Amino acid sequence: MAAKTIGEKLAVLSDAAKYDASCASSGTKRRQSAKGTGIGSTEGSGICHAYAPDGRCISLLKILLTNFCVFDCAYCVNRSSSNVERARFTVEEVVRLTLSFYRRNYIEGLFLSSGIIRSPDHTMEEILRVARSLRETHDFRGYIHLKAIPGADQRLIEEAGRHADRLSVNIELPVDASVERLAPEKKPAVIRRTMGALRARIEEAKDRGADPKERTFVPAGQSTQMIVGADAATDATILTKSATLYGSYGLKRVYYSAFSPIPDTTSALPATKPPLMREHRLYQADWLMRFYGFELSEIAAGLPDGMLPLDMDPKLAWALAHRDLFPVDVNRADRERLLRVPGLGVKSVDRICRARRHTRLRLADLARVCRSLEPVRPFVVAEDWHPGGLLDRSALGPTLAKPARPVQLSLF
Repeated sequence: MAAKTIGEKLAVLSDAAKYDASCASSGTKRRQSAKGTGIGSTEGSGICHAYAPDGRCISLLKILLTNFCVFDCAYCVNRSSSNVERARFTVEEVVRLTLSFYRRNYIEGLFLSSGIIRSPDHTMEEILRVARSLRETHDFRGYIHLKAIPGADQRLIEEAGRHADRLSVNIELPVDASVERLAPEKKPAVIRRTMGALRARIEEAKDRGADPKERTFVPAGQSTQMIVGADAATDATILTKSATLYGSYGLKRVYYSAFSPIPDTTSALPATKPPLMREHRLYQADWLMRFYGFELSEIAAGLPDGMLPLDMDPKLAWALAHRDLFPVDVNRADRERLLRVPGLGVKSVDRICRARRHTRLRLADLARVCRSLEPVRPFVVAEDWHPGGLLDRSALGPTLAKPARPVQLSLF
């Protein structure tokens, strides 16, 4: 069999990397111009997008070093027993691809993960060689996100952390028993130990202060990914796990990846994928805990069967269940109360707080700082507006939760 070209390897290993959500890529319709018609393509390039803490969008070359794997995790398309096309980059090929894409201005960085080759130590050593070559041999200044392999020698992970902007360790599933059942070679205790060691090293680096002679250690922190819908864990269980991970390991982000059924898999896995909206609702609930001051108990309490409603966002569901706390006066309420109003985001609330230093806000003023007045109107009092009995209407929930009708935009 002829050896694969680097382009063929890229096609296999960028496609294999799409299941890893932890660099925040998003799917889109497949379009390509290979037949000579049109221009541009949305497939096969291996380029995804991540967001820096300051909001900048960063294009990353997102690939696996290899999709060969000695582990046999039931939910993974790259498991050892899976009948998929295999490929493997050499370290030099990954470095050459990264530099080549960077010089063409296609990317601003690299996201590199891998199947487990021989052992966690050997895999981590190969990933580290890529980062070391980019940073030390080629003085690469772009963004690098590496997977830290649980169980690998801590010395290797620490050196990887001195080259990478971010490291991530996948927690895999929300319940330890599910990990042990579906991924028998992976040990939850080992995963947590790797995450704990990373947290300790990150905090140690922060304590040393901004010494210009000290190489930074994972300045963008660590993150993790959890598969949703591969086991019977409820949304309440998943959010409880996330709260524990944020609190115990200082994670920057927990990513939720909806389970995708794969061919020839075990009957222990569901035959259909969960609704993508479930993943979206989990991200919204996660956001409420991290940026809006909600406690886990406030979101999880009262969930039917422990599941977030799919037809409305979690903040609206919470507000409808706590109508006695509304309406909120936008000219007098503190920031924490305003953040609880459906339809008002962090930026909208900050704009309201700044604007009301100079004037009394009317409903028209709110329309200028939020995306839509419809979900806001029943829950606020403004200079010229009071919702009256609107909050008491039993049909308020279905009215606000109705799906938006698609409207054709006009160019003129």
